[in-house]
Amino acid sequence: MDTNEKDTVATTSAAQLESPSSSSQTVSSSTVKPNATVPYSVQFMDKDDEVSKARRIYVTILLQRTCLIIVAIFAIFPIYWGALWKVPARSLQGWIVDFDGDQIGQFVTQELNAMSGEVINWSVRQAGDFLNGPSDVASAVFNEHCWIAVTVNPRATRNLNTILNLENSSYNSSDAITVYAIEARNENGFRVLLRPTVEVSLQQITHDFAVKTIIQSKTLGAITSIAPEVLARPIYFTLQNVRPFDVPVANAVTFIGLIYLLILSFIVVNSGILARASSGLEKKLTTASLIRVRIISPILIYFFLSLAYTLMTLAFKLPFNQKFGHAGLVIFWMLSWFGMSAAGLALESMMTLLTMKYIQVFLILWIISNVAVCLWPIDALPVIFNYGHVAPFYQISRGVRTIVFSTKNELGLNFGVLAVWVGISCLTLPLFQWYRRKGEVAAWKASVAKTSA
Repeated sequence: MDTNEKDTVATTSAAQLESPSSSSQTVSSSTVKPNATVPYSVQFMDKDDEVSKARRIYVTILLQRTCLIIVAIFAIFPIYWGALWKVPARSLQGWIVDFDGDQIGQFVTQELNAMSGEVINWSVRQAGDFLNGPSDVASAVFNEHCWIAVTVNPRATRNLNTILNLENSSYNSSDAITVYAIEARNENGFRVLLRPTVEVSLQQITHDFAVKTIIQSKTLGAITSIAPEVLARPIYFTLQNVRPFDVPVANAVTFIGLIYLLILSFIVVNSGILARASSGLEKKLTTASLIRVRIISPILIYFFLSLAYTLMTLAFKLPFNQKFGHAGLVIFWMLSWFGMSAAGLALESMMTLLTMKYIQVFLILWIISNVAVCLWPIDALPVIFNYGHVAPFYQISRGVRTIVFSTKNELGLNFGVLAVWVGISCLTLPLFQWYRRKGEVAAWKASVAKTSA
């Protein structure tokens, strides 16, 4: 504070002390503390006892909170870092099915099976297990029995021999092998792990087979005149993306948007605290009534917030009608509602136990533990991340993919897991509230007894 401002404060204080009306109508001289600090008049580093005490409290609290954040960094952040540190930590399951049963089928099966590695663990399945041929393999991939499948198609060797024997000039080498995978199941796993790995492997295999074919063939001149591409690639492959992730805006509702839903839920929790404190209901309601208010109120709010979230998403043309027609919009709304309730009521419950002092730590844990299992296939993460199968974010993401991309329908499971989370919060919140209210009542009784004495 500069000299003029201090003089003004001093003059004002002196005038108030000299005024008879001030001394008689406000505070008597006997109640004025000799060392009382005038508001807005000190510096942070002043030597005054009152300021020094306030400064110690301020620094102590900041140091405690900083240490708490550091602990959270080392204890919670590694969950997400661990999910990304070594991907894949486990191999994804891949199938090889030989419907050819001849030279090409045997060659591709043997070579590809030998290429099992850290990304894809190949296993050979018998063609007899798939009565309808390659279409049954595509169905198996769709139903998530494996992550990727390679079929050597029927008559592959016979078709190649036909062109080699100059019996037919029409031949498409890409019909020999088909790769089946689902991008919409996990777009990152498909784009970064599955597709590059299988393409490199099959490029090598088809090249090796071409070399073998050239060495063994005795009619190269005739082949060149009829089908020159056979020399370069006697066999090749076609990648069938059974369910492509072809709606870019879907990234918002399968990953990032889930974080936003959790933040909205946390805002509702804080709004409830503010509303109960401002209205006085926190101290007026019975324990049972307070519990009912704390459970029912946020669920009703989440109902309307999830509707607004759904309508906003609809404005950006997310196709809700891919699998369930017009009902897809309502299903997405209900899924978002259940998701917000599962995530938000957990915060509501833990807020009672941790209070505003420490709820931020749980919020960080709640976000990171959910996000860590949504980016990559859980099957490719370390075993410890198998908890993700029951994480709210994972279930919401799975349900959204079913609605938008028509992937495997497990909506019953998705809603069921979210409902279990809601149920857990409805059981723990009353216990935590009873414990907290017991302490508050004891403190109130002690205060009354002290006042009476």
